[in-house]
Amino acid sequence: MATVIRGLTYVRYEAEGGAMVRRLESEMPARARNLPVAGHRLELRGHAVVLDGELRVLPPNGMTLLQTLARRPGRVVPRSELLAALPGRGNDEHAVETAIARLRTALGNPKLVQTVVKRGYRLALDPAAGPVPVGGHCLHGDAV
Repeated sequence: MATVIRGLTYVRYEAEGGAMVRRLESEMPARARNLPVAGHRLELRGHAVVLDGELRVLPPNGMTLLQTLARRPGRVVPRSELLAALPGRGNDEHAVETAIARLRTALGNPKLVQTVVKRGYRLALDPAAGPVPVGGHCLHGDAV
């Protein structure tokens, strides 16, 4: 059905749009990045996180840092690199510490993100889970 508003024609694709939404709902969870972290399952889904099957709302800076840490799961990411990932690109590493604290609170488990004294932070990857590929989907196009 076409609708004309102020001289512009808009076509509604309700049937096709509904089918596309259903397909996305079924396929996207399988594409999510799944990480075994500190005895939990952490899924990065674009701009959302699912921890042990429960959707967690993260602050934007926390999500940015989590995506940066997830690019190299289990490996230390220097504070300077995390700071560069934050919007605004300031030079105060206290911004990283604050964002990490808020991320830990939002995740509900501070042990998921480990502090490596005088070096940076890392995701507490479960060693028994075996190797996890670096990069991956939901990480802004980084290669696997």
